[in-house]
Amino acid sequence: MIDLKLLQKDFQGVSAKLSRKGVSAELIDDLKRKNEELKVAKVEYETLQGAQNTMSKEFGIYKKEGRDVNELKSKVDANKINIAVALDVQREKENALESLAMSIPNIPDDDVPSGADENENIEIRKVLTPREFSFTPKEHWELAEKNGWIDFERGVKLATSRFSVAFGMGAKLERALINFMLNFNSKRGFEEVSVPAIVNRAALEGTGQLPKFEDDLYKIHEQELFLIPTAEVPVTNLFQDEILSPNELPKKMTAYTPCFRKEAGAAGRDTRGMIRQHQFHKVELVAITKPQDSDKIFDEMVQTASDLLSALELPHRLMTLCSGDLGFGAAKTVDLEVWLPGQNSYREISSVSNTRDFQARRAKIRFKDGDKNSFVHTLNGSSLAVGRTMVAIMENFQNEDGTITIPKVLEPYIN
Repeated sequence: MIDLKLLQKDFQGVSAKLSRKGVSAELIDDLKRKNEELKVAKVEYETLQGAQNTMSKEFGIYKKEGRDVNELKSKVDANKINIAVALDVQREKENALESLAMSIPNIPDDDVPSGADENENIEIRKVLTPREFSFTPKEHWELAEKNGWIDFERGVKLATSRFSVAFGMGAKLERALINFMLNFNSKRGFEEVSVPAIVNRAALEGTGQLPKFEDDLYKIHEQELFLIPTAEVPVTNLFQDEILSPNELPKKMTAYTPCFRKEAGAAGRDTRGMIRQHQFHKVELVAITKPQDSDKIFDEMVQTASDLLSALELPHRLMTLCSGDLGFGAAKTVDLEVWLPGQNSYREISSVSNTRDFQARRAKIRFKDGDKNSFVHTLNGSSLAVGRTMVAIMENFQNEDGTITIPKVLEPYIN
């Protein structure tokens, strides 16, 4: 959640930054109106409370001087009722503002480039040179079916469209990638954790998926439980409503989970193959840190994901997301896009985001900062999406006869 105190202190500045992220003028106006209503309610309450304090002092003076206090007592009693009403109004206005604020995205960092969508993202650099083929490279679904690695029809039979089944070497490669990624991240200082794939509403509110994206989630009927869209949700919320010792920070974690999303991208796009599935495997990086260290750890997480792709010999590029393409909770994001020769394009395989204190405010994750409790910064990033990594391996390591070579670093995991 955005800092409401900052909003009240600098409404024009905050609203200008939010407009860069595509927040509508109507929503900003509603935010302004609720903010002003809260200010008025606070002034009314504080005025009545001030009058009560003054009358309480007068009450003592009257009694000391032996004066009649009946009229003053009537005023004090009446004012108490007004104070109670004013406090209820103030709380109502606070709840209304906070409820609206829960649907407001994070404020983008000042150095995030302005832009409307992914077409205005900025390339940072390319890593590794794409291979030159002596034949026309095939797309991954053709290679997967030819080698018997992935069966899309049986996935549909078991569930519905955008589910698939891995067989034989496809299943082994999937398992090998998960183990390799977890080991790689552990060597980089990220502690491995294993978390539930089902979470409650509070966890999803904490990381920003709720209330805005409820329709994109798979919900367990008759229970306030949901299948996770990413390990970011349970791992970040491990420390929900806790006050951490500064000596515990930073907390750097990595986790493998299955992930579930109803949302499947733009209509008609990536309807074939494994790019966008309703169930997929992912290894995630999550960090919880002091504010002054979050930029350094953000760079470390981006580098870890990039080095993982390099270890797999997969050409990729790093992209700074523009303001209009940032996710709901992100203040800053770098996407890693892997080269897919079958599609002759770079496609997203990882997204590393710094949410600053946005998630920490919602999840109430704090740390002892001297004599006060301050909000931590939280960061998250894919390292990597397993299905998309399999797609990249199939397309980049394909041979002219349709067979696929396994990257050397994975050979020990596959036997």
